[in-house]
Amino acid sequence: MPAWFIRGSYALTGPTSVAPGGKVTVLKRPSERGPARANPVPYCERSIICANPAGPARTSVLRVTYQENLGYTHQYPYNMPTSAGGAVAVALDKANNLWVLQRTPPGTPKLFKFDANARLVLTVPESVTGDMLKAHGMKADADGNVWILDTSWATARKISPDGKLLQTIGVSGKRGDWDEAKGQRLLWEPVMVDFGANGDIYIAQGHGHESPNDVGSGDPANNLGNSRILHLDKNGNFKNQYFGNNHGPGKFYSAHGFAVDPKTGNLWIGDREDYRIIILTADGKFVKTIQTTNLVCAIQFDAQGEPWYASGQDGQFLKIDRNGKVLGAIGRGMGIDEGEFMEASYWSFDTRNNLYAGDTNIARITKMLAPQR
Repeated sequence: MPAWFIRGSYALTGPTSVAPGGKVTVLKRPSERGPARANPVPYCERSIICANPAGPARTSVLRVTYQENLGYTHQYPYNMPTSAGGAVAVALDKANNLWVLQRTPPGTPKLFKFDANARLVLTVPESVTGDMLKAHGMKADADGNVWILDTSWATARKISPDGKLLQTIGVSGKRGDWDEAKGQRLLWEPVMVDFGANGDIYIAQGHGHESPNDVGSGDPANNLGNSRILHLDKNGNFKNQYFGNNHGPGKFYSAHGFAVDPKTGNLWIGDREDYRIIILTADGKFVKTIQTTNLVCAIQFDAQGEPWYASGQDGQFLKIDRNGKVLGAIGRGMGIDEGEFMEASYWSFDTRNNLYAGDTNIARITKMLAPQR
């Protein structure tokens, strides 16, 4: 276990720009984002499924930070076409292209494809991705397609390698419950997607304290109001769904982090606000709970099939064993300097265990190069 220490938070005081080479500058001029867009999705309130609002704000909490001990180096070979919006997620496809999902202003592209030499080779128009009120997780499937999730507009979209829309799951702007008996196929705050070895699709839904309290809303299509994992086959046909309900063994308040274990097929659910990982079998049976020292914003398995998680605003990628013990750390904590992240979230490994990650709050892509063996 690496040495650790307590570190304070870092608060951005304005918009940022990113220079070639990765240097971040906090701007004094107005943001490139333009006027803020109102989000029609209500904030969670009046329910035990909502976070307790007491306690310090996220930007003022103290954070457990581990010493980097795995010998990785930080590089910044990717240049985003705009600094207007954080690079919320990245995904490597089977051809070693890096796809980047960015939270850009309405009317501008949100999905970009870089080749293995870090050259921008494709900009996917908003007519394909949708306007994406809250771009979130993404993942490449075995065929080289990428799946992108819009949490607020409640859709999952499958995009081909050449940037064509192949499939949409959910109805844009209609948050709700999946009820196969009624032919009602809605998503509720989708945050991440992953795939089983047989191509099965799992969509993790429920953002925790940012998820609305839809219980008693009066909308018969949207009244469950808790986090869930939707299980579809490779063609998008319904198989099952597994609900959080917040409390008790196998329950989860948030499904912010999510990945399928390549060794067992188990589902690893990052319950971010409760600092824990919930493990279910592929058919939803409870296996165990792992308590963590940090926020669990994203989960990935490396080239050897071993688990890691990204600690969000704690700014690190943590290698753990299957009981949750931290074995190693990459990243220097929360911040904007080299090797730091305002929010470390959805990332990818290549076959050599190099890490590729964006930053939810900054348009910067970090390549973390594994040491030579």
